[in-house]
Amino acid sequence: MKIGLISDTHGHVPNALHEVLAGVDCILHAGDVGSMDVITELEAIAPVKAVLGNTDHGIALPETRVEEFATRRFMVHHIVDVPFPSRQVQATLAEEEPEVVVFGHTHVPFHDVIDGVLYVNPGSPCQPRDFSDPSVAIADCTPETIDVRFVPLT
Repeated sequence: MKIGLISDTHGHVPNALHEVLAGVDCILHAGDVGSMDVITELEAIAPVKAVLGNTDHGIALPETRVEEFATRRFMVHHIVDVPFPSRQVQATLAEEEPEVVVFGHTHVPFHDVIDGVLYVNPGSPCQPRDFSDPSVAIADCTPETIDVRFVPLT
């Protein structure tokens, strides 16, 4: 199963996303969507599961969600301070025991395993920071493995 990971679109879906995400089974959007038009456009590619970001206002999305793909649990939350997670994030980690945490906010790609949990920030497809390229990530997920690769949109 292929899962598209995206965050921080801020109301814009670059044309390159349609090609890069073609063939994914689902898209997880880790917040700062910008408008529901982004979700509608992405749903033309694959079903979208999104969460609220700190700049999203007036959009009916949850702050956190947990989804399961190929027996793997993915937690999606916009702001995750990986070394010092908030109490809300800590509680969800303890209760849901996800194997992958997808987050955004920094607009910088990140990938690390900490205490057996894979943390992934796909970066931003339209507003990268800290000299990173615009990017998304794709998770190839089976019951045995999770392989994440970043896809630059340059």
